Amino acid sequence: MASEMMEALLELCQERHIDQLYLIDRLEQSLAKSYAEILRLDWGAKVTIDRATGKIYVYKLVPIDDSMDEEGNYTEFEEVDVTPRDTSRIAAQHAKAEINAIVRNSIREKIYEEFSSRIGDLINGTVLQSTPDFTIVKIREGVEAELPHFDLRRFEGERDERPRGERYGHNQRIKAVIIDVRDPNSSLPPVRGEHNRPPIVISRTHPALIKRLFEQEVPEIYEGTVEVKSIAREPGQRSKVAVHSLDDRLDPVGACVGPKGSRVRAVVGELRGERVDVILWNEDPAVYVANALSPAKVTRVLIDEEKNYAGVIVPDDQLSLAIGKEGQNARLAARLTGWHIDIKSETLAADILKNVAVAAETPQDLLDGSEGDLEPERCAFITDSGVRCRNQARPGSRFCGVHEPLSGGEDAVEGVEDLI
Repeated sequence: MASEMMEALLELCQERHIDQLYLIDRLEQSLAKSYAEILRLDWGAKVTIDRATGKIYVYKLVPIDDSMDEEGNYTEFEEVDVTPRDTSRIAAQHAKAEINAIVRNSIREKIYEEFSSRIGDLINGTVLQSTPDFTIVKIREGVEAELPHFDLRRFEGERDERPRGERYGHNQRIKAVIIDVRDPNSSLPPVRGEHNRPPIVISRTHPALIKRLFEQEVPEIYEGTVEVKSIAREPGQRSKVAVHSLDDRLDPVGACVGPKGSRVRAVVGELRGERVDVILWNEDPAVYVANALSPAKVTRVLIDEEKNYAGVIVPDDQLSLAIGKEGQNARLAARLTGWHIDIKSETLAADILKNVAVAAETPQDLLDGSEGDLEPERCAFITDSGVRCRNQARPGSRFCGVHEPLSGGEDAVEGVEDLI
């Protein structure tokens, strides 16, 4: 019986490409734990398997008194043979479990080696199964990925990578990005049910998905002529993408939008109707913030670099458009630019400034990019924190239209500081 078991093990090792000695070593360790519990051995057990005959020997470990170290632990044990009569049945059960574990772990190791360097890549997959907590997606034969969409109120520490409102049917083709590959040999605590879940984790909510989709649709981005500088996204609803061209002759926004909007429309279609705004990146934070608030038209942007604050003044009829539904446009613009944005209408700004006419001079149209007729001298106004105003001085004055001293000018200055 024992020799038959060894022959079966050898065949399985050859079929599954498993090292026979490695398998036998794993079996010995597994059987030792089981027999220590079955025979109730206080100091554990040692199991050896004859490599030629397959016969199994079980030894009881008895500590040697003289081998105790300084910490009170025994370092040497005497082995007493306590081999039960019927060991083949238990050994066969353990062999089956160990072989399955080894094969499963080997597959996960190969997947980890292949895909761990592909985090952030776009994959095309077919939906195999969808449950209330996750969707299994087939990437290719023998390789599956998990798109988690757990209820985070019930399962803390899990992920929700599905845009709100999306549902997936069997055999449906979807695109997603790889965000994680679970290491089978990691020392970190495993996630719930990790060994029964695919090792690859994908996402439909990650901002990298939009970047990869644009790389597919826009050759200029794939070639590196156009750069995607920043992405702000509320999955399933709206996104903003800031782009910049390394070639002055190329319009990056036009390249991303494509002829009659064909390129951006393809991206929107893959995102299932999610609105995508493509805006022009600019190294000047004032211009960049104004562009980020598109489609609203901005009158002026006041920047406080120390506080990372941008005060934005817009025409009265543009206020609701600049803020957006439930503050969405302003919120996405703030994420995109990294600036804290405070939006005020011209009427409110003028009231704060104690009737100082904000639009007394022709404002710079930041969206159209026109520079206007600017004087070379900057406004001389300096805040209490030592930051000088970035606006240009009015002709014949050392101050801009916002900071022009009036009678009772101290109150006006305080109002300006509140706005900034």
